[in-house]
Amino acid sequence: MTLLPPDGTRPDSASSQEHRAAAPASVRVAVITVSDTRQEATDQSGAYLHRELLAAGHQVVARRIVRDDAVEIRSALVALTREATVVLVTGGTGVTGRDVTVPVVESLLTKPMPGFGELFRMLSYAQVGGAAMFSRATAGLVRGAAVFSMPGSLNAVQTAWEQILKDQIGHVAHEVQRHGQPLTTGVPPVGSTTTGAGMAPGTVGLSPTGFSASPERQAGGTPGASGGLGRHTGADDRERGR
Repeated sequence: MTLLPPDGTRPDSASSQEHRAAAPASVRVAVITVSDTRQEATDQSGAYLHRELLAAGHQVVARRIVRDDAVEIRSALVALTREATVVLVTGGTGVTGRDVTVPVVESLLTKPMPGFGELFRMLSYAQVGGAAMFSRATAGLVRGAAVFSMPGSLNAVQTAWEQILKDQIGHVAHEVQRHGQPLTTGVPPVGSTTTGAGMAPGTVGLSPTGFSASPERQAGGTPGASGGLGRHTGADDRERGR
């Protein structure tokens, strides 16, 4: 039986400490928000991740908003897994008809990491109870990058970042490299246009504000938030009075 310290924390194993010591201090990360309604001004979850990543010393090589559309999501993932070592995806993990992020992510995975979804749902259960079962948060390796897909609500994203990803993102990057999946390079300059296989012509890289949208979203859209099922499962925050 393993006894935890009085503060409830679990000490790292010797191997975990060794891997953390070998982890890069700065990781190349891309952020994707999946939503039919959010724009830069209303994308609280994407902005939160962008802010926290920079504060932790990581490089945000791209931040995009794409619609709840399988083709757009796949296009963004294919492109950004070539540019970043870690891709964080928010939104579209619930069980409604428009929630298509998870099957798209899972169709691209070469090595699933089921522990992320399991741990996220465990943490969510402590906060929202049985509604945590509606979250299909998932993760795994895609090409030379690790992809983490989580609900779109700010509360859920904060839980995923603060209690899982913040302390492990460097370790994840180290594992990607250690297992023969080299860290990607060659990200286009800020504000440049990036095109290629799997990316629609006209999709842009980071603007000086650190934000880019798909071509369809650049043409316009309605502010708001995407739908789902609860603070940790992707529910529309407006419906909950938040």
